[in-house]
Amino acid sequence: MKTLFPMFMKLAGRTVLVVGAGNVAESKISSLLETGANIRVVALQASERVHELARSGEIALEKRAFTVSDLEGAFAVIVATNSCELHELIFLEAQARGILCNVVDVPEQCDFFYPAVVRRGDLQIAISTAGQSPSLAQKLRAQLERQFGPGWADWVARLGETRREVLRSTLNAEQKMSLLHSLASREAFEAMLSGEAANHAGEEAA
Repeated sequence: MKTLFPMFMKLAGRTVLVVGAGNVAESKISSLLETGANIRVVALQASERVHELARSGEIALEKRAFTVSDLEGAFAVIVATNSCELHELIFLEAQARGILCNVVDVPEQCDFFYPAVVRRGDLQIAISTAGQSPSLAQKLRAQLERQFGPGWADWVARLGETRREVLRSTLNAEQKMSLLHSLASREAFEAMLSGEAANHAGEEAA
């Protein structure tokens, strides 16, 4: 396999087809909900959670067998069924149409992989083993979740606001770059946490 190209993709307004609606497919659907993608699900049976999402209008659910025409208009397709024959059919049809395909737990039938992700607001850290060891990816995610606590979400948001202010300033390009790097340092983050802790202690004392 060639080296994977890591990227974060915008799915808002694009159609993502999910074939299958059991527990595995449900987890894949859940990860798509906040992307703004148009999620279409085709399956003979569906979990209660998938039914709930369909009733709330968050996804479109069609309870029937997959047909090749379901691929029309899809940007990507995610497949999670019990049929290896169906998996191969969908993968080959998607390839012929230039549609990105992910057949869950079958690396050779995947154009992309679901990484293990640490999310702290706008900060996302993704870990992939190219499908070789999802368990290792999950363990690494747990380690990073401990390393990057919830405080990073506010920190990243603040950095975004500060960056916009710095870029609007009259500093020259070199000064702006130096300032932005210093503001994004680990020391600056720890100083922010220390300041918040001191403020919290002062509020409790009052």
